[in-house]
Amino acid sequence: MDEKITEILNVEGMDTLAKLKELRVLHRDLDVLIDSLADDIAMDQIRLKRLKKRKLQLKDAIAHLESDIIPDLNA
Repeated sequence: MDEKITEILNVEGMDTLAKLKELRVLHRDLDVLIDSLADDIAMDQIRLKRLKKRKLQLKDAIAHLESDIIPDLNA
């Protein structure tokens, strides 16, 4: 999953909005996966924590791209 995030962020020529859309889709899919796995008592808690960390990394990447889109009001 981390490789997929890095790949999306590093693709030259890919529009920022397209990157943002792809990251949001990955974030949503990961959220659904985490929710479904969290209900399973036998789920490995370490794996679940790793998935949550990846989800947070996606959220940070999304926030970074969104800040690039929004103009700096102090400029």
